Amino acid sequence: MTDFDELPEFSRELGKLSRKYRSLPNDIELFKKVLMTTLPNHPSGTVRISDLGEKVQIPVYKVKSFRCASLKGKGSRSGIRLIYAFIEDACSVVFIEIYHKNRKENEDKARIFRNFQEI
Repeated sequence: MTDFDELPEFSRELGKLSRKYRSLPNDIELFKKVLMTTLPNHPSGTVRISDLGEKVQIPVYKVKSFRCASLKGKGSRSGIRLIYAFIEDACSVVFIEIYHKNRKENEDKARIFRNFQEI
C-alpha cells in the first residue's frame, strides 16, 4: 500500500489550478491509482530529475504526460506538470509541485532542496 502526502505549497497550487481546470482533483486521484499499480516503476511520461546533486538522496520525478480531463483533446499532452518524490523505504509518495508549463519553465528546485536535502 502506498501512502500519499503533499507539501502545503502543492495544496495551494492545486487549489488555484483547480479553479481553471475543474477536473484536476479527480485527475490527481486517478494518477494516484496509476502510481499504486506501477510503483516501484513509474508511469510512462515520467522522468527523474537528475540535476539535484548529491545532497538530495530521495528520487524526485517530473510527470510530463499528465492527463487532465478539463483539457479536452489534449490527452497526455495537457501541459500540466506534476513533481513528486518517491520514498521507497516507506513506500510513500510526496507531491511537491504542480504547474502548467506555459506559466512556468521548470520545477522549483529551491523547494525540493528545502524539503528533501540531507544535512
